[in-house]
Amino acid sequence: MSKPNDNLPAAAEHAAPAGGADAAPPGLGLVLDAEALYGELRKGVRALCTAQTRLVGITSGGAWLAQRLQSDLGLPGTAGSISSAMHRDDFARRGLSSGGQTSLPFDVNGAEIILLDDVLYTGRTIRAVINELFDYGRPASVRLVVLVDRGGRELPIQADFAAARVTMPPAQSLALARDASGGFSFHVEGR
Repeated sequence: MSKPNDNLPAAAEHAAPAGGADAAPPGLGLVLDAEALYGELRKGVRALCTAQTRLVGITSGGAWLAQRLQSDLGLPGTAGSISSAMHRDDFARRGLSSGGQTSLPFDVNGAEIILLDDVLYTGRTIRAVINELFDYGRPASVRLVVLVDRGGRELPIQADFAAARVTMPPAQSLALARDASGGFSFHVEGR
């Protein structure tokens, strides 16, 4: 059975609108239009949703995606947000970040969770978030949906749906940004 995004190229290219502030990572020859990718993500999440689905976004970019999807898809209730801070394997070095706290406004037990993140990289944040999620109960299932899968996995974690797959040098970081009107763009740092 094919995944909903099997027809996307390995590095889905989306031209940024004129005057757009989306990232054009050096050396990639690729412009990532966060709003266009959000449209693909919305289609993918819609296809995965059932009546028992609950959206949970990883703070902060994933939580922004979950909030907007909850509204755009007309889903009942409120999307959850989850922090990886307490279960990170680098907690001693990083400590608690100001990224937000876990808020799950529904019963996790038996829920079909769609876990949302902006950028999937090593897999370590996802591992930490799944540990946090299970502190709140035992979901029926957890599916991972990401805006961008940039490769570079250090753990056996795979997205059920990715709006785009790109390759970036390890020295670069890619993060989702949100403007005052709720529009998305990407921010790239490093060489």
